[in-house]
Amino acid sequence: MDKSFLNRSDIKIYTVATNAKALALHRAEKADLIIAKLDTQEMSGETLCSLIRNDNELCNVSIIIVSPDVESNLDRCLQCRANAFISIPINKAVLLQEVHHLLNITPRKSCRIPMSIKIHGTSKKISFTGYAENISTSGLLFQSDASLSEGDTVMCSFSLPDSKHITSTAEIVRVLEKQTPYKNCYGIQFIDLRNNLSAAIESFVEKECQHTL
Repeated sequence: MDKSFLNRSDIKIYTVATNAKALALHRAEKADLIIAKLDTQEMSGETLCSLIRNDNELCNVSIIIVSPDVESNLDRCLQCRANAFISIPINKAVLLQEVHHLLNITPRKSCRIPMSIKIHGTSKKISFTGYAENISTSGLLFQSDASLSEGDTVMCSFSLPDSKHITSTAEIVRVLEKQTPYKNCYGIQFIDLRNNLSAAIESFVEKECQHTL
């Protein structure tokens, strides 16, 4: 982290051992971003987010929840009213990307919905599959064994949790270091979404983001 933007002199970083202590620190310092575990002694991530989001003096903060990547935890994170979810073990590049994103744009635009859906895609006539970690109105982050490069154009298809099927051309705009010994992580930006599909994603994201502000 010492070599990242977090080492700038105008950024202050505080560390605490539990979510309860994070809440106390936020009351005193009014943080811009909180990175919290889903489970700590004394207070869960759900309780932390609820207390913050329901307090007019504390709610103007972005929150990242980190947790082991299991389905039951993902369901809990969706209810946390956090801005982003990152799986443990934490990929440093993914964490830094989310932190930079949340510190530089407004909460609603930064709202990325954690999800676990299978993606089918093709690039240079070669098929691949992957799994999305989160989605926003402009693109998504996914893991795949495929070897892709920044600037590559891919055709991707997936279904939203409400069964709406999405097909779109997209561009690889970020290539992050390997999440596991076998998978790479890619950020893609949608290019030619039809109006009805764009509206479907926007509606889904807005619905899930309603409780984050």
